[in-house]
Amino acid sequence: MLPCWAARLRGRLRHARKQPRRVPRVGYVWIGAPGTDESTAGLRRGLEDRGYVLGRTLVLEERYANGNAKRVPDLIAELLALNVDVLATPGTLISRAAQRSTATVPIVLVQGDPVGAGLVASLAHPGGNVTGLSLLSLDYAAKWLELLKETTPNFRRVAALWTTDNPGFSRCAERARAPAQTLRSN
Repeated sequence: MLPCWAARLRGRLRHARKQPRRVPRVGYVWIGAPGTDESTAGLRRGLEDRGYVLGRTLVLEERYANGNAKRVPDLIAELLALNVDVLATPGTLISRAAQRSTATVPIVLVQGDPVGAGLVASLAHPGGNVTGLSLLSLDYAAKWLELLKETTPNFRRVAALWTTDNPGFSRCAERARAPAQTLRSN
């Protein structure tokens, strides 16, 4: 999935590559610490698979919030001050902060439900400066419970932990409630 994210970035970077001697810059923010997410590695691999040489034909400006969500807007502002050509944003919190920070710099997101989160008008026609890859994880909530029931038929309770900072998680948990009741009665 993550190489697809890089493919979406490629389209946004074509314009920047046409400018003479200017190396395109991609801004990337992660909520955690360096090395704690798979999306950074996937983004790098995807860009390299498409012919970019990091540090030479493309600069990937990475910023990490080290678990402090309050730092995200400042990190995005820092990237915008560097005149990045595009922002790559994983997840709702970072994508929303990016959308609030700029209406001109393209934002390429990877997010569960960008329509439900209010980040885009629709998947077919996102509008504005936001595009990207939807994981539609809400559709998986019921399936996860079905798989759990198949693999662990005697289970009695399931607990879900999520952060209220991310409305996508709340919607996913809500979507799982009805199937959970159905499985409980079987």
